[in-house]
Amino acid sequence: MSHLPHLALHPLHYHELVRHALLEDLGRGGDLTTEAVVDRELIATGRIVTRAAGRVAGVEVALSAFSILAPEVETKALARDGEDVAADAVLAEIHGSARALLTAERTALNFLARLCGIATLTRSYVEAVRGSTARVVCTRKTTPGLRALEKYAVRCGGGANHRFGLDDAVLIKDNHLALAGGVRQAVERVRQAVGHMVKVEVEVDTLAQLEEVLELGVDAVLLDNMSVADLAQAVGMVGGRLITEASGGITLATATAVAATGVDLMSVGSLTHSAPALDVSLEVEG
Repeated sequence: MSHLPHLALHPLHYHELVRHALLEDLGRGGDLTTEAVVDRELIATGRIVTRAAGRVAGVEVALSAFSILAPEVETKALARDGEDVAADAVLAEIHGSARALLTAERTALNFLARLCGIATLTRSYVEAVRGSTARVVCTRKTTPGLRALEKYAVRCGGGANHRFGLDDAVLIKDNHLALAGGVRQAVERVRQAVGHMVKVEVEVDTLAQLEEVLELGVDAVLLDNMSVADLAQAVGMVGGRLITEASGGITLATATAVAATGVDLMSVGSLTHSAPALDVSLEVEG
């Protein structure tokens, strides 16, 4: 069964990114190989194919590379974002200028392979915690410039998004605490500075810090690099009064045990910073 992301991508989220990626590849001289080898009038059909099973994300992003380069090219998505596919599945078809198909090929595949890889890894984490109440969320450890796309891919994989940037929520981390002089001082300063609609989360790495946070009425607590035993104790101490988030070094091997502690969220940076690309290719027929 496919998982369709609740928050879809608008073309405004990716058109300029794809345009810049095409320009990066074309450079100052254009596609020297294709323009020398392939006749200008030649029409071709291409199929984007998976070489491994995975979760789909970014089909329309990839197809936009062809239509941006040559608006007359016809594109057709054959798989939907959020869908699971087997190896050798055809994700999309492209028909039009053979030159455009070859010139846009790498840009299209780079985006698609990256986003499908993130979605596929996220799916693995979601499956590892199935049956628990924990939700798998991503972090801000994203490729510069690609955050909206990579967080979308996480949603395609069945995960959820943590904050998108520094401006949409407060997360008081260990360095903030060190410079503010402590948990209470940091929280009080935040309460004076932000509006009533802004959520406040505090990072703690000890149960003693957690006790102090529980007295301050914040919205969430990030339990950083705690053992499974300490996470379970922390969840008991919180008693449902605020959102609990486990973070720090969570892997597929440890995800099930972490989720079993009862935490509400598990933030996993590797979803975006270490996801292996899904193997996809473009097969072209003249």
